[in-house]
Amino acid sequence: MMLTAHNLHKSFGPTPALRGAELSVEKGELVAVMGPSGSGKSTLLHCLAGILTPDEGEVVFDGRRVDRLSDRERSMLRRARFGFVFQFGQLVPELPLLENIALPLLLSGQSRRAAIGAAWQWLPRLGLDGLAHRLPGELSGGQGQRTAIARALIAKPDMVFADEPTGALDSVAADQVMELLVDAARAEGAGVVIVTHEPRVAAYADRTVIVRDGRVAEPERV
Repeated sequence: MMLTAHNLHKSFGPTPALRGAELSVEKGELVAVMGPSGSGKSTLLHCLAGILTPDEGEVVFDGRRVDRLSDRERSMLRRARFGFVFQFGQLVPELPLLENIALPLLLSGQSRRAAIGAAWQWLPRLGLDGLAHRLPGELSGGQGQRTAIARALIAKPDMVFADEPTGALDSVAADQVMELLVDAARAEGAGVVIVTHEPRVAAYADRTVIVRDGRVAEPERV
């Protein structure tokens, strides 16, 4: 397994979010995480990605205990080997589309020329030709999410974490974004964990798990 979580517990004040959650993701696998609002699915994703540290339990990525890393080490891990797609893209509003895509490479120390050159290659792949110099505020929701996908994958991460990536899109744009995300992730060989409440989004995954009351279960098969 590339990524495993064992017996995760996480509380916010007196309120428990995770109560012994367990999950494993293999290399190149797409896993959808579903569950009602407040079930702990986003908290689980943030613990898997090293954004949050669990109160108990362990997260192991590629043989390394993520939960035992320092803040700096977890930040470096996220920058080097993880990619992220959030519900509203979280693009940098002052940067044009091309520089938003290139940002992970620029932050990792690549030259501007190399980073921008790599970003250009993503435009035709995700149907973003002609938009290189537009600011995020000038993009449609679907265009913004496609930009976020390119940014998530440009550094060739081992894992991509997507938190409600289609939540702000209509059904047509959502399908386009999911098809592009799945195709691009498979082409790069990345594993993907997608948090969603939409069955049509979960249908793109290889496997779906359900989070209820801070625990993870495989759905019953009919």
